[in-house]
Amino acid sequence: MSLIKNSLLTKLRDVPHQPGVYVMRDRLHRIIYVGKARDLRKRLANYFTPSRLTRADLKTRALIESIHDFEYHLVKSDTEAILYEGKLIKEWRPKYNISFRDDKRFLLVRVQLSEPFPHFQLTRLRKEDGARYFGPFPNAPALRQTLKTMTKKFGIRSCRPLEPTEKDFKHCLDHIIQNCSAPCIQRVTREEYRQRILEACDFLEGKSRTMIEDIEREMQQAAERLDFEKAASLRNLFTSLQTTTEPARRFTRKSLPGSIDPEADLIELQQFLHLPTEPRVMECFDISNISNTHIVASMVQFRNGVPERKNYRRYRITSTKTQDDFASMAEVVRRRYRRILEEAKKEIQDDVSQESILEQLQSHFKKLGKHSPLPDLIIVDGGKGQLSSACKELKILDLGNIPIIGLAKEFEEIYRPGETAPIRLHKNTGALRLLQRIRDEAHRIANGYHELLLRKRVSESALDDIPGISSAKKRLLLKTFGSVRRLRQISVEEMAATKGIGLKLATIIKKVIPS
Repeated sequence: MSLIKNSLLTKLRDVPHQPGVYVMRDRLHRIIYVGKARDLRKRLANYFTPSRLTRADLKTRALIESIHDFEYHLVKSDTEAILYEGKLIKEWRPKYNISFRDDKRFLLVRVQLSEPFPHFQLTRLRKEDGARYFGPFPNAPALRQTLKTMTKKFGIRSCRPLEPTEKDFKHCLDHIIQNCSAPCIQRVTREEYRQRILEACDFLEGKSRTMIEDIEREMQQAAERLDFEKAASLRNLFTSLQTTTEPARRFTRKSLPGSIDPEADLIELQQFLHLPTEPRVMECFDISNISNTHIVASMVQFRNGVPERKNYRRYRITSTKTQDDFASMAEVVRRRYRRILEEAKKEIQDDVSQESILEQLQSHFKKLGKHSPLPDLIIVDGGKGQLSSACKELKILDLGNIPIIGLAKEFEEIYRPGETAPIRLHKNTGALRLLQRIRDEAHRIANGYHELLLRKRVSESALDDIPGISSAKKRLLLKTFGSVRRLRQISVEEMAATKGIGLKLATIIKKVIPS
């Protein structure tokens, strides 16, 4: 454990004093916590201070003891950090995070410019309805204060009807207190009102700073008059407006888990590996097994530097019953690309060609304006052994010309066919971070599948090992109560009431699987 802590402390020295988001991983490389910080170096250092462990609560202590590795992603502001942190937590749902785990989203501002008299609304869901959306905004109180000030400043209406009439105006107080320009009774023309809306949109996008500068000037004047209450009120308003209109990148699901610039990462990876083209489509393989139980594999695909989840695949290894990563890797590579070839050959004409099958596929799909179903780069999780096994299978399939590398985790070394010495990229290069993201994603999918099969096995074997229970009765119990977990919760009497079970068998079952 001390060796791990020492390596983390060494890694900590390279963390900059900048705002960002950090990710904690356990020994199985699973994400267990996501956090943000204005100063990453200081925040991360707190986790590895010996006194922190003695003062921390049970949850924090368990988190610290579980940390096996960490990574960080730099952002430009605290607002970006909040948005990014929320996106990562919703994506990965780490076990030690509490905030952002629900389905609640950050607030957005919506305006439908095609309405006769547009107005601004708060919403949490972005729809494809032709409306214009601003946000998301992480600070809800600041956003509400900004909208209140903005609608008053620009005279934007707040009433609900799409096209208010004089009847609606009789019950409206906004015009009386000079919070609305009253376009519904032609106090301003539609063109004038629309111009107000567009100016307000510019303000929300941070393009217009006039109103903020005016409030800052009023704040300074109030302070000079010693009207500190007014100055404090204007200061709070000024802070809210600045927070809301501060430029920030809007992180989307496709940008997770951390590519700041996927295009640049692809170009950099091509240069480092001397690839003939940018690796637009990459596929990564990983093997997962504990003892000899349920040896599984995963294949994940990244397209243009981001996950292409619809093309993920999971495999149960059948060619070996023991822990043999080399044989397992050979099987999964063989199954993946043999199937692609079988499906693709149906589309290729049977004309005799001197080209290899790889060249035939590339030519055929290029004529159709499509990308070949084969990847531009194959990545295997492991070193020389795993890479050699994968290469042998590719040569048998006549696909030996596809670029392939092995990524060994311990020192993040990149192995290439025919090269004795591995490549070591600097840990802050976008190329290495891209490889780590796809490798980690393959690892996550493989481990998740392995855990799923283990849970199923536990549930199944719990009933299989009970004497006197037939397959029919097992199916009946699972159909009636749903799961073995539910059987543990019910009483003997409830189980015995099931037709065909009886009190004797129910008593035996409860003894074997107690609650």
